[in-house]
Amino acid sequence: MGSGTWTREAYATYSVTKGMSVDSLGEITGSYSNQEMFKSRHLDVALDPCNVIRECCDSDEHPNTLPVILALDVTGSMGQTAVEVAKKLNTIMTELYKKVTDVEFMIMGIGDLAYDASPIQASQFESDIRIAEQLDKLYFEFGGGGNNYESYTAAWYFGARHTKLDCWNRGKRGIIITMGDERLNPYLPIRGTRSGLEASTGDKLQSDVETKDLYEETIQKFDIYHLDVNHRSGWDSEGIEASFKEYLDDKHFRRVNLNNIADEIIDIIISASDTSDSNTVLDIKEENCIAW
Repeated sequence: MGSGTWTREAYATYSVTKGMSVDSLGEITGSYSNQEMFKSRHLDVALDPCNVIRECCDSDEHPNTLPVILALDVTGSMGQTAVEVAKKLNTIMTELYKKVTDVEFMIMGIGDLAYDASPIQASQFESDIRIAEQLDKLYFEFGGGGNNYESYTAAWYFGARHTKLDCWNRGKRGIIITMGDERLNPYLPIRGTRSGLEASTGDKLQSDVETKDLYEETIQKFDIYHLDVNHRSGWDSEGIEASFKEYLDDKHFRRVNLNNIADEIIDIIISASDTSDSNTVLDIKEENCIAW
């Protein structure tokens, strides 16, 4: 996986074949609901996270791969955010490839492990139009539960335990970017009402996975970011920020809206690639951890 290169023209053609309007920049125009943009009504087999390892491998075509996990909240309140990301995907990728030619994306869908049937979805790492194809396969369960958080750290868990990255052999970390509008979950339950971490991943675990322990494990392999999306009334801005800032500083926790989310994704990835030490495996425990 991960062969090929993104082109503006390929995405424009792909979008037109889906019946969508595209402007001169290759962005999808017009208003689309989540149901119009994302048509899956169940977990697609290509995104099934159970008993799989996703690989991001160096090659002659991409010798210095930069793996990026882009994890979208697919619960009830976040549908329109994914629409905006999809509409601007061509701009995101075109701008990135001007400076980061070996970036490869895994698309993830994150729900609530305590309540949802399909709380984790994970694509292959890709570098061409297949990124768009796999984004389109996301299933919006529109679930979630009675708690005040979603299972964002499922992206951390999957990155830490279900990926094989050649960049680690070069002493470099990958990037995880989660996006959502709820607080950081304090743990991942191994069993839930309809699923849970064991059923979703196929892993055999002794107990729930605490966020503090998972952060320490994941930060050895990934630089972790969260985009807190302000798009609705009743936004719990202070509570959300406090929960994430137990672990992430202002560089890694960012408040965004539907208008600037694409720019923030671009900035994160280009900044990480430009700074030689920003995603180095060694000596990173203090880099984006404030205090316990």
